[in-house]
Amino acid sequence: MGNFHISKRKTLAWYTAWAIRGCAILLALLVCAVVTTALTGKDPIAVYKTMFSGAFGTTRKLWTLGQNIAILLCVSLAVTPAFKMRFWNVGGEGQILIGGLATAACMILLGDKLPNWLLILIMLLCACGAGAVWGMIPAIFKAKWNTNETLFTLMMNYVATQLVAYFVIVWEVPKGAGKIGIINQTTESGWLPQVGPSKYFLNILVVAVLTMLMYLYLSRSKQGYEISVVGESERTARYVGIKVSRVIVRTMAISGALCGLAGLLLVGGTDHTITTTIADGRGFTAVMVAWLAKFNPLSMVFTSFLLVFLDRGASEISTIFGLNHAFGDILTGIILFFIIGSEFFITYELKFRKHTKEVGSHV
Repeated sequence: MGNFHISKRKTLAWYTAWAIRGCAILLALLVCAVVTTALTGKDPIAVYKTMFSGAFGTTRKLWTLGQNIAILLCVSLAVTPAFKMRFWNVGGEGQILIGGLATAACMILLGDKLPNWLLILIMLLCACGAGAVWGMIPAIFKAKWNTNETLFTLMMNYVATQLVAYFVIVWEVPKGAGKIGIINQTTESGWLPQVGPSKYFLNILVVAVLTMLMYLYLSRSKQGYEISVVGESERTARYVGIKVSRVIVRTMAISGALCGLAGLLLVGGTDHTITTTIADGRGFTAVMVAWLAKFNPLSMVFTSFLLVFLDRGASEISTIFGLNHAFGDILTGIILFFIIGSEFFITYELKFRKHTKEVGSHV
Protein backbone atom coordinates (compact mmCIF):
# COMPACT_ATOMS: atom_id res chain seq x y z
CA MET A 1 0.00 0.00 0.00
CA GLY A 2 2.96 2.30 0.62
CA ASN A 3 4.07 2.07 -3.01
CA PHE A 4 1.17 4.07 -4.44
CA HIS A 5 -1.51 6.53 -3.43
CA ILE A 6 -4.86 7.63 -4.86
CA SER A 7 -5.38 11.24 -5.89
CA LYS A 8 -8.23 13.07 -7.55
CA ARG A 9 -7.78 13.78 -11.25
CA LYS A 10 -8.24 17.06 -12.98
CA THR A 11 -11.39 17.02 -15.11
CA LEU A 12 -10.81 14.75 -18.10
CA ALA A 13 -11.85 15.67 -21.61
CA TRP A 14 -15.24 14.18 -22.43
CA TYR A 15 -13.82 11.91 -25.13
CA THR A 16 -11.22 10.52 -22.72
CA ALA A 17 -13.89 9.79 -20.11
CA TRP A 18 -16.06 8.00 -22.66
CA ALA A 19 -13.04 6.06 -23.95
CA ILE A 20 -12.49 4.74 -20.41
CA ARG A 21 -16.16 3.75 -20.20
CA GLY A 22 -15.92 2.06 -23.60
CA CYS A 23 -12.91 0.01 -22.44
CA ALA A 24 -14.84 -0.95 -19.31
CA ILE A 25 -17.76 -2.22 -21.42
CA LEU A 26 -15.39 -4.29 -23.62
CA LEU A 27 -13.79 -5.83 -20.53
CA ALA A 28 -17.24 -6.54 -19.12
CA LEU A 29 -18.24 -8.34 -22.32
CA LEU A 30 -15.11 -10.50 -22.14
CA VAL A 31 -15.85 -11.43 -18.53
CA CYS A 32 -19.49 -12.15 -19.44
CA ALA A 33 -18.28 -14.43 -22.25
CA VAL A 34 -16.14 -16.43 -19.80
CA VAL A 35 -18.99 -16.65 -17.28
CA THR A 36 -21.47 -17.72 -19.99
CA THR A 37 -19.20 -20.51 -21.23
CA ALA A 38 -18.35 -21.69 -17.71
CA LEU A 39 -21.91 -21.73 -16.33
CA THR A 40 -24.03 -22.72 -19.33
CA GLY A 41 -21.73 -24.05 -22.03
CA LYS A 42 -23.49 -21.73 -24.52
CA ASP A 43 -21.67 -19.84 -27.25
CA PRO A 44 -21.23 -16.30 -25.83
CA ILE A 45 -21.36 -14.79 -29.34
CA ALA A 46 -24.78 -16.36 -29.86
CA VAL A 47 -25.88 -15.00 -26.49
CA TYR A 48 -24.80 -11.47 -27.43
CA LYS A 49 -26.57 -11.74 -30.80
CA THR A 50 -29.71 -12.78 -28.95
CA MET A 51 -29.43 -9.74 -26.68
CA PHE A 52 -29.26 -7.47 -29.72
CA SER A 53 -32.16 -9.20 -31.46
CA GLY A 54 -34.21 -8.80 -28.28
CA ALA A 55 -33.84 -5.04 -28.56
CA PHE A 56 -33.51 -4.42 -32.31
CA GLY A 57 -34.85 -7.60 -33.93
CA THR A 58 -38.10 -6.19 -35.31
CA THR A 59 -39.76 -2.81 -35.85
CA ARG A 60 -42.12 -3.52 -32.95
CA LYS A 61 -39.16 -4.30 -30.65
CA LEU A 62 -37.49 -1.05 -31.72
CA TRP A 63 -40.56 1.02 -30.85
CA THR A 64 -40.94 -0.80 -27.53
CA LEU A 65 -37.27 -0.12 -26.78
CA GLY A 66 -37.78 3.58 -27.56
CA GLN A 67 -40.88 3.74 -25.35
CA ASN A 68 -39.13 2.11 -22.39
CA ILE A 69 -36.13 4.40 -22.78
CA ALA A 70 -38.40 7.45 -22.98
CA ILE A 71 -40.31 6.67 -19.78
CA LEU A 72 -37.16 5.78 -17.82
CA LEU A 73 -35.45 8.93 -19.12
CA CYS A 74 -38.48 11.03 -18.14
CA VAL A 75 -38.31 9.77 -14.54
CA SER A 76 -34.52 10.20 -14.48
CA LEU A 77 -34.88 13.82 -15.62
CA ALA A 78 -37.49 14.29 -12.91
CA VAL A 79 -35.28 13.17 -10.01
CA THR A 80 -32.13 14.91 -11.30
CA PRO A 81 -32.83 18.47 -10.01
CA ALA A 82 -33.52 17.08 -6.52
CA PHE A 83 -30.35 14.96 -6.52
CA LYS A 84 -28.27 17.84 -7.80
CA MET A 85 -29.58 19.80 -4.82
CA ARG A 86 -28.53 16.87 -2.55
CA PHE A 87 -32.17 16.11 -1.77
CA TRP A 88 -32.34 12.33 -1.97
CA ASN A 89 -35.68 11.83 -3.66
CA VAL A 90 -36.31 8.07 -3.85
CA GLY A 91 -40.04 8.69 -4.14
CA GLY A 92 -40.22 8.71 -7.93
CA GLU A 93 -42.22 5.48 -7.87
CA GLY A 94 -44.99 7.02 -5.75
CA GLN A 95 -45.02 10.25 -7.73
CA ILE A 96 -45.51 8.28 -10.97
CA LEU A 97 -48.36 6.33 -9.39
CA ILE A 98 -50.09 9.46 -8.14
CA GLY A 99 -49.78 11.11 -11.55
CA GLY A 100 -51.18 7.96 -13.16
CA LEU A 101 -54.00 7.81 -10.61
CA ALA A 102 -54.97 11.43 -11.31
CA THR A 103 -54.94 10.66 -15.05
CA ALA A 104 -57.13 7.59 -14.61
CA ALA A 105 -59.56 9.53 -12.40
CA CYS A 106 -60.01 12.17 -15.11
CA MET A 107 -60.52 9.52 -17.79
CA ILE A 108 -63.10 7.62 -15.73
CA LEU A 109 -65.01 10.52 -14.19
CA LEU A 110 -64.88 13.02 -17.09
CA GLY A 111 -64.48 10.74 -20.11
CA ASP A 112 -67.98 11.17 -21.47
CA LYS A 113 -68.52 14.76 -20.35
CA LEU A 114 -65.82 16.77 -22.17
CA PRO A 115 -64.32 17.02 -25.65
CA ASN A 116 -61.12 15.00 -25.91
CA TRP A 117 -58.71 17.95 -26.29
CA LEU A 118 -60.06 19.58 -23.11
CA LEU A 119 -60.01 16.27 -21.23
CA ILE A 120 -56.36 15.71 -22.16
CA LEU A 121 -55.47 19.23 -21.02
CA ILE A 122 -57.18 18.62 -17.65
CA MET A 123 -55.42 15.24 -17.38
CA LEU A 124 -52.06 16.96 -17.95
CA LEU A 125 -52.74 19.59 -15.27
CA CYS A 126 -54.06 17.05 -12.77
CA ALA A 127 -51.26 14.53 -13.31
CA CYS A 128 -48.47 17.11 -13.00
CA GLY A 129 -50.27 18.86 -10.12
CA ALA A 130 -50.76 15.61 -8.18
CA GLY A 131 -47.12 14.65 -8.70
CA ALA A 132 -45.98 18.12 -7.64
CA VAL A 133 -48.01 17.94 -4.41
CA TRP A 134 -46.64 14.47 -3.70
CA GLY A 135 -43.12 15.84 -4.11
CA MET A 136 -43.73 19.01 -2.12
CA ILE A 137 -44.98 17.22 1.03
CA PRO A 138 -41.56 15.76 1.99
CA ALA A 139 -39.87 18.94 0.75
CA ILE A 140 -41.89 21.13 3.13
CA PHE A 141 -41.09 18.84 6.05
CA LYS A 142 -37.40 18.90 5.08
CA ALA A 143 -37.35 22.70 4.74
CA LYS A 144 -39.26 23.37 7.97
CA TRP A 145 -38.16 20.59 10.31
CA ASN A 146 -35.14 19.01 8.59
CA THR A 147 -36.73 15.55 8.36
CA ASN A 148 -34.97 12.69 6.59
CA GLU A 149 -36.08 13.02 2.98
CA THR A 150 -34.94 9.51 1.99
CA LEU A 151 -37.21 7.81 4.51
CA PHE A 152 -40.03 10.30 3.91
CA THR A 153 -40.11 9.89 0.13
CA LEU A 154 -39.77 6.11 0.48
CA MET A 155 -42.76 6.09 2.83
CA MET A 156 -44.76 8.15 0.32
CA ASN A 157 -44.23 5.36 -2.23
CA TYR A 158 -46.14 2.92 -0.03
CA VAL A 159 -48.93 5.41 0.59
CA ALA A 160 -49.29 6.00 -3.17
CA THR A 161 -49.33 2.25 -3.86
CA GLN A 162 -52.14 1.70 -1.36
CA LEU A 163 -54.14 4.62 -2.76
CA VAL A 164 -53.93 3.13 -6.24
CA ALA A 165 -54.87 -0.30 -4.85
CA TYR A 166 -57.93 1.23 -3.15
CA PHE A 167 -59.19 3.00 -6.27
CA VAL A 168 -58.56 -0.04 -8.46
CA ILE A 169 -61.13 -1.85 -6.30
CA VAL A 170 -63.50 1.16 -6.39
CA TRP A 171 -63.33 1.37 -10.20
CA GLU A 172 -62.85 -2.33 -11.01
CA VAL A 173 -64.59 -3.67 -14.11
CA PRO A 174 -66.35 -6.03 -13.78
CA LYS A 175 -66.97 -6.02 -10.04
CA GLY A 176 -64.85 -8.62 -8.33
CA ALA A 177 -62.24 -8.66 -11.11
CA GLY A 178 -59.63 -6.89 -8.98
CA LYS A 179 -58.54 -4.71 -11.91
CA ILE A 180 -59.86 -1.79 -13.93
CA GLY A 181 -59.14 -3.08 -17.42
CA ILE A 182 -58.77 -0.79 -20.44
CA ILE A 183 -60.33 2.58 -19.62
CA ASN A 184 -62.77 4.02 -22.22
CA GLN A 185 -61.96 1.22 -24.65
CA THR A 186 -64.89 1.98 -26.95
CA THR A 187 -64.77 5.80 -26.93
CA GLU A 188 -60.98 6.22 -26.39
CA SER A 189 -61.76 9.32 -24.32
CA GLY A 190 -58.59 10.63 -22.69
CA TRP A 191 -56.32 8.51 -24.87
CA LEU A 192 -53.39 10.59 -26.10
CA PRO A 193 -53.50 10.89 -29.90
CA GLN A 194 -51.19 8.77 -32.04
CA VAL A 195 -48.60 10.93 -33.72
CA GLY A 196 -46.46 9.41 -36.44
CA PRO A 197 -46.12 5.71 -37.22
CA SER A 198 -46.49 4.36 -33.67
CA LYS A 199 -48.49 5.02 -30.50
CA TYR A 200 -45.12 5.30 -28.75
CA PHE A 201 -43.81 8.12 -30.92
CA LEU A 202 -45.59 10.89 -28.99
CA ASN A 203 -44.05 9.74 -25.70
CA ILE A 204 -40.60 9.64 -27.28
CA LEU A 205 -41.07 13.12 -28.79
CA VAL A 206 -42.29 14.63 -25.50
CA VAL A 207 -39.33 13.22 -23.56
CA ALA A 208 -36.84 14.35 -26.22
CA VAL A 209 -38.10 17.94 -25.87
CA LEU A 210 -38.11 17.58 -22.07
CA THR A 211 -34.47 16.43 -22.13
CA MET A 212 -33.34 19.59 -23.92
CA LEU A 213 -35.45 21.82 -21.64
CA MET A 214 -34.04 20.18 -18.51
CA TYR A 215 -30.49 20.59 -19.82
CA LEU A 216 -31.08 24.29 -20.42
CA TYR A 217 -32.87 24.69 -17.07
CA LEU A 218 -30.02 23.17 -15.06
CA SER A 219 -27.14 24.72 -16.98
CA ARG A 220 -28.43 28.09 -18.18
CA SER A 221 -31.16 29.34 -15.82
CA LYS A 222 -30.97 31.24 -12.55
CA GLN A 223 -32.97 28.52 -10.81
CA GLY A 224 -30.54 25.87 -12.08
CA TYR A 225 -27.68 27.90 -10.64
CA GLU A 226 -29.47 28.12 -7.28
CA ILE A 227 -29.96 24.34 -7.26
CA SER A 228 -26.20 23.87 -7.81
CA VAL A 229 -25.27 26.29 -5.03
CA VAL A 230 -27.67 24.71 -2.53
CA GLY A 231 -26.27 21.30 -3.46
CA GLU A 232 -22.71 22.47 -2.87
CA SER A 233 -23.39 24.16 0.47
CA GLU A 234 -26.59 25.38 2.08
CA ARG A 235 -24.55 27.74 4.24
CA THR A 236 -22.98 29.36 1.19
CA ALA A 237 -26.39 29.58 -0.48
CA ARG A 238 -27.83 31.44 2.51
CA TYR A 239 -24.77 33.71 2.62
CA VAL A 240 -25.29 34.84 -1.00
CA GLY A 241 -28.98 35.48 -0.36
CA ILE A 242 -30.61 32.34 -1.75
CA LYS A 243 -33.73 31.27 0.15
CA VAL A 244 -32.88 27.61 0.63
CA SER A 245 -36.33 26.52 1.83
CA ARG A 246 -37.98 28.01 -1.24
CA VAL A 247 -35.48 26.32 -3.55
CA ILE A 248 -36.06 22.93 -1.88
CA VAL A 249 -39.85 23.13 -2.17
CA ARG A 250 -39.77 24.53 -5.71
CA THR A 251 -37.32 21.92 -6.95
CA MET A 252 -39.26 19.02 -5.46
CA ALA A 253 -42.46 20.40 -6.98
CA ILE A 254 -40.77 20.27 -10.41
CA SER A 255 -39.41 16.79 -9.70
CA GLY A 256 -42.83 15.49 -8.64
CA ALA A 257 -44.60 17.17 -11.57
CA LEU A 258 -42.32 15.47 -14.11
CA CYS A 259 -42.86 12.09 -12.43
CA GLY A 260 -46.58 12.83 -12.66
CA LEU A 261 -46.08 13.51 -16.37
CA ALA A 262 -44.52 10.05 -16.70
CA GLY A 263 -47.67 8.65 -15.08
CA LEU A 264 -49.78 10.51 -17.65
CA LEU A 265 -47.71 9.13 -20.56
CA LEU A 266 -48.14 5.60 -19.22
CA VAL A 267 -51.85 5.72 -18.38
CA GLY A 268 -53.09 8.08 -21.10
CA GLY A 269 -50.52 7.31 -23.76
CA THR A 270 -49.82 3.58 -23.86
CA ASP A 271 -51.34 1.37 -21.12
CA HIS A 272 -54.78 3.05 -20.83
CA THR A 273 -55.24 1.55 -17.38
CA ILE A 274 -53.86 1.95 -13.87
CA THR A 275 -52.29 -0.74 -11.66
CA THR A 276 -50.04 -0.71 -8.60
CA THR A 277 -47.15 -1.96 -10.75
CA ILE A 278 -47.44 0.48 -13.65
CA ALA A 279 -44.26 2.33 -12.55
CA ASP A 280 -42.37 -0.99 -12.84
CA GLY A 281 -39.50 0.04 -10.57
CA ARG A 282 -38.52 2.99 -12.76
CA GLY A 283 -38.48 5.34 -9.77
CA PHE A 284 -35.52 3.39 -8.37
CA THR A 285 -33.79 2.58 -11.67
CA ALA A 286 -33.85 6.31 -12.47
CA VAL A 287 -31.57 6.91 -9.48
CA MET A 288 -28.89 4.76 -11.13
CA VAL A 289 -29.42 6.47 -14.50
CA ALA A 290 -28.98 9.92 -12.96
CA TRP A 291 -25.86 8.96 -11.00
CA LEU A 292 -24.17 7.20 -13.91
CA ALA A 293 -24.77 10.26 -16.09
CA LYS A 294 -23.40 12.62 -13.41
CA PHE A 295 -26.76 14.48 -13.49
CA ASN A 296 -26.22 15.53 -17.11
CA PRO A 297 -29.56 15.25 -18.96
CA LEU A 298 -27.86 14.61 -22.32
CA SER A 299 -25.71 11.79 -20.93
CA MET A 300 -28.84 10.24 -19.41
CA VAL A 301 -30.03 9.37 -22.92
CA PHE A 302 -27.13 6.90 -23.18
CA THR A 303 -27.42 5.50 -19.64
CA SER A 304 -31.18 5.03 -20.04
CA PHE A 305 -30.60 3.21 -23.32
CA LEU A 306 -27.95 0.98 -21.73
CA LEU A 307 -30.12 -0.13 -18.80
CA VAL A 308 -33.21 -0.73 -20.95
CA PHE A 309 -31.16 -2.59 -23.56
CA LEU A 310 -29.62 -4.86 -20.92
CA ASP A 311 -33.02 -5.56 -19.36
CA ARG A 312 -34.63 -6.48 -22.68
CA GLY A 313 -31.58 -8.50 -23.68
CA ALA A 314 -31.72 -10.46 -20.43
CA SER A 315 -35.38 -11.32 -21.07
CA GLU A 316 -34.60 -12.46 -24.61
CA ILE A 317 -31.75 -14.69 -23.42
CA SER A 318 -34.07 -16.36 -20.91
CA THR A 319 -36.68 -17.02 -23.61
CA ILE A 320 -34.45 -18.23 -26.47
CA PHE A 321 -31.96 -20.33 -24.51
CA GLY A 322 -34.38 -21.55 -21.84
CA LEU A 323 -32.16 -20.15 -19.09
CA ASN A 324 -33.28 -18.86 -15.75
CA HIS A 325 -33.96 -15.11 -15.94
CA ALA A 326 -31.45 -14.71 -13.12
CA PHE A 327 -28.64 -15.59 -15.55
CA GLY A 328 -29.49 -12.59 -17.71
CA ASP A 329 -29.48 -10.47 -14.57
CA ILE A 330 -26.02 -11.83 -13.70
CA LEU A 331 -24.67 -10.61 -17.05
CA THR A 332 -26.39 -7.26 -16.53
CA GLY A 333 -24.84 -6.98 -13.07
CA ILE A 334 -21.34 -7.71 -14.39
CA ILE A 335 -21.63 -5.05 -17.10
CA LEU A 336 -22.97 -2.46 -14.66
CA PHE A 337 -20.21 -3.32 -12.17
CA PHE A 338 -17.54 -2.55 -14.78
CA ILE A 339 -19.27 0.65 -15.90
CA ILE A 340 -19.65 1.93 -12.34
CA GLY A 341 -16.06 0.88 -11.60
CA SER A 342 -14.84 2.88 -14.58
CA GLU A 343 -16.13 6.03 -12.90
CA PHE A 344 -13.44 5.54 -10.24
CA PHE A 345 -10.69 5.74 -12.87
CA ILE A 346 -12.35 8.77 -14.44
CA THR A 347 -12.42 10.60 -11.10
CA TYR A 348 -9.20 9.32 -9.50
CA GLU A 349 -5.76 8.16 -10.55
CA LEU A 350 -3.16 5.89 -8.99
CA LYS A 351 0.25 7.44 -8.47
CA PHE A 352 3.20 5.19 -7.77
CA ARG A 353 6.00 6.39 -5.52
CA LYS A 354 9.55 6.13 -6.76
CA HIS A 355 12.01 4.60 -4.28
CA THR A 356 15.28 6.53 -3.87
CA LYS A 357 18.29 5.27 -1.99
CA GLU A 358 19.50 7.53 0.77
CA VAL A 359 23.03 8.85 0.31
CA GLY A 360 25.38 7.34 2.85
CA SER A 361 23.03 4.53 3.77
CA HIS A 362 25.80 1.97 3.09
CA VAL A 363 29.21 2.25 4.70
